[in-house]
This record gives sequence, C-alpha cells and structure tokens, in this order.
Amino acid sequence: MKIIDSIFRGLHNSRISTKIMIIYVAAFAALLFATNFLAWAAMTYGMYNQAEHSLEFSMENTQKLLEDLEQNINLNTDSIRDPLTPGVVLRVVDEDGNVFLDTDQRYISLERFNENLLANPPFWSNEDMAVAEYGHALIYRSQMQFTHGNTTMNLYFFRTIISDVTLFDRLRNILLAIALTGLSLAAASGYAVSKRILKPISDMTKTAHNIAIENMDSRIETPPVEDELTELAKTFNNMLDRLQAGIAQQQRFVSDASHELRTPATVIRGYSDLLARWGARDPEILKEGIEAINAESENMQQLIEQLLFLARADQRRQPLKMQMLELSKLVGDVVTSLEVVTHHHTLELVKNASGTIFADKVTIKQMLRIFIDNAIKYTPKGGRITVRSERAVDKIKLSVSDTGIGIAPENQKKVFDRFFRVDTSHSKREISGTGLGLSIASWIAEQHNITIDLESELGKGTTITVSIPLQPDVDEFIDEPQSAPTNFFAGGDDKDDRHDLRFSS
Repeated sequence: MKIIDSIFRGLHNSRISTKIMIIYVAAFAALLFATNFLAWAAMTYGMYNQAEHSLEFSMENTQKLLEDLEQNINLNTDSIRDPLTPGVVLRVVDEDGNVFLDTDQRYISLERFNENLLANPPFWSNEDMAVAEYGHALIYRSQMQFTHGNTTMNLYFFRTIISDVTLFDRLRNILLAIALTGLSLAAASGYAVSKRILKPISDMTKTAHNIAIENMDSRIETPPVEDELTELAKTFNNMLDRLQAGIAQQQRFVSDASHELRTPATVIRGYSDLLARWGARDPEILKEGIEAINAESENMQQLIEQLLFLARADQRRQPLKMQMLELSKLVGDVVTSLEVVTHHHTLELVKNASGTIFADKVTIKQMLRIFIDNAIKYTPKGGRITVRSERAVDKIKLSVSDTGIGIAPENQKKVFDRFFRVDTSHSKREISGTGLGLSIASWIAEQHNITIDLESELGKGTTITVSIPLQPDVDEFIDEPQSAPTNFFAGGDDKDDRHDLRFSS
C-alpha cells in the first residue's frame, strides 16, 4: 500500500504534460490489450466451439444409427463412419477395455490421452468433454455408452481442436509485441502532443517569471487557432494590459502628488527660514510669512484631503449614506452658499426643478460645488455662471454654464483625469488648483449612476450637464438614510461638512 500511495503522490505532484501522457497511454493500453485479448479469445473460442458442435452432432447421429441397428449389432468400420462429421474419430471399447471398433487406428490411444489431460482447461470449454494436449495439438474427447442385451460398450469421440498449439502461442506473442510497440509509440506521441498543446501555459509561466514592475511589456504570442488555451493566453495578456495600465496610473499618481506637495512644502520651508532670520525684528516680514504659511498649509491640507478621498474611492472604502433627497433643496443650498463667497462674478440659479433622488447628500453637494467652483475659477472677473435644472421623464438634467476661457477640443476628454489642468496661458492670469476636483466629481457621479456631458468652446465658455436618475414620487418625503446598494459602503458622519472641502480642479 505504501508503494501505491507513493506512486499516486508522485503522479499528483508531476507536471500536467506527464499526467496527460500517462492517462493517454493508460487509456490506449487498456483499449489495445482489450482488443488483442478479445481477438485472441474469439479465435480460440471459435476453434473450441467448432469442435464441440462436431462432437455433439456426431454423437447424436451415432445414437440414431445404433437405435436403428439395434436388431443387428454387428457393426463395421464403414457403417459407423457414416454419421461422423469430418475430423471426428470414433473408438468403440468393450467392458474389458478391448477396442471393438476404431475409425482411425493411428489416432491417439486412450491411455496417452488420459496421460495428457489438461488439469485447467480454458473456462469456455465444455465441462462434459475432456481436453488433452498431445504434442503440438489440442484434442477434445467426449464419450457415451450403448447397451444391447447384456453387453455394454463405451463409445469415445475424438476431435482435434488445434493442430498446432504453437501457432496460437506465436499469435499471442505477436499481439503482445504489437501492444508494447503501440504503447511505446503512444507514450512518445502523447508526450509530444501534450507538450505542444500545453506550450501556451509554458509560455505564460516563462512570461510571468520575466515580468517585473520595470518590465511589463512582455506578452504571450497567441496562435491563430481559437481554442481554450488561446482564450486563456488572450485573457492573460488582457490582465497584463490592465496591470500595466494600473501600475502606470499609480506611478503617475505618486509622481504628480509628490510634485504638488513639493511646492507648498518648499514655500513653507522658505518662509520658515525667513521668519527664523528676520521675523522677530521686522513685523512686516512676520505678518507676510505667517499669512503665506497659513495659505500654503491650507492648500496642502486640501490636496491631502483630496488624495485621501481618491485613495478611499479606489479601495471602495469611501462611505456613502444613501437616502431619499429633494434635489431642488440641495441645489438651492449649494448655490446660496457659493453666492456668499463669489464677489467678482454673477452666480445665478435660473431654474430649479424639483425631484426626488436616492443619493448620498454630502457627496452630491460636493459634486455640485466642484462644478460651480471650477466655473468661477476659469471665468474672468465680471463673468456669469448660471445653474439650471430641468425635469425629464425619469431624470433631472442639471447644467452649470460659464462664460470662461473654455476648453480645447483635444483636452475635453482629459479634464476628468487626475492632476490634469487646463492650459491657462492665454487667459493672462494664473489659476491655482490641483487637478483632482473633476476626478472626484466623476467618481461621485459614477457611484450614483449619473452621466456627465461637457460642451465647451475656447474663449466662449463651458457647460457641464449631469443627468441624475429620479425616484418615483412619494406622498411623504423621506430625508433619512436608507440601506445602500451592494456597490456602496455605508458609514461615516451624516453632517454636511463630512467632506466640506473645496474639491476644485
């Protein structure tokens, strides 16, 4: 048992190609040996069956003949040979063992036959007949008795089954040699075929070993044949494409974040050195340094908060409390709060349609703040920003339009990328920002199944339109948190200032 267990353990730990080859050879061996054995057994059984029928037929005919000649028991060789089938020998022996009649005196004697009886004849042989191997031949013997008056005679019928036993021995050896040769060829071809079939998997293994963060360009060559392994190779290549894109995005994110954090850190460090040298003696320098440090610290805090928001969003840990909300109230609150801090632009809510939505109150307000704050930031002083919401059948279209600098056509699809900022060189003024606001707004929209459309023209302004799904009207408005869908993560504080940062680009 230990040997068998070790063999099975070795097969379990062997390569797939070896397992396929062993299974292939085992199945082929079973089929080949079964076919050869059945062919050999069928031929042998046919010989035995033919001899049995000859003997049985001869015995029946002889029995009829003896019954017909019962009045005249004087038999001769010619008369007794008539009922015998070709190849059958009859020997009649009296009670004293003397041969009374013999159709072939040269045939094997009873004594020799008894001396060469097979102790274990084939299982398909007739149990009522004896089998003996004499020289190179196999012989069947059957017997019957005939009684006439006070005389009893034994009739022995002989039939040669196989005249040359070595012929079947050779046939058996030939079939065995063919089986072993076939198994050898099956093993060699099975191993070669399995290696060829599993080549894509071997290539995947080599590619996976060669892949590193610094080298993500390796791919598996896919053959033109469309099979399961080709599909696996394509899936593996697609996975590598996604990994490479994710790593590249992560590297850009880290690089851009480091770059953005370096500027305020450098400013704070510079003013700290300035205050350390001259701040105690010069009140103006002290005031300027403190104001600059406070401003850069606020910028740095805003950037860090934005980075943390996006990190939680990427890890699907950003808390969202979904509830039934009246959208017009949210829009009115956001516009009113931003009107207070907008001194150089006209901010106007021209239409505010009502409608019930199922959303997270804080992030929806934050998304609206981002769009309006960006419109203010990229609109020159004296410009106009308008907010409008119109109700459709199953959604509300909310648009934020400005008369700002606009966005070039080639950049309109990039504005929602992280750290991307519109080129403001032609605006004659410097516009600060981290380039993360619209990325956050895009994530919030995606979590609420909100679509965003952007229309812009350089020098004429930009319009961002969001389509927000509506909920069926209810008799009594509910403004309490509800169970979030499976793709949201509940948690966090319900206060409006939970993410009350100016998430602008």
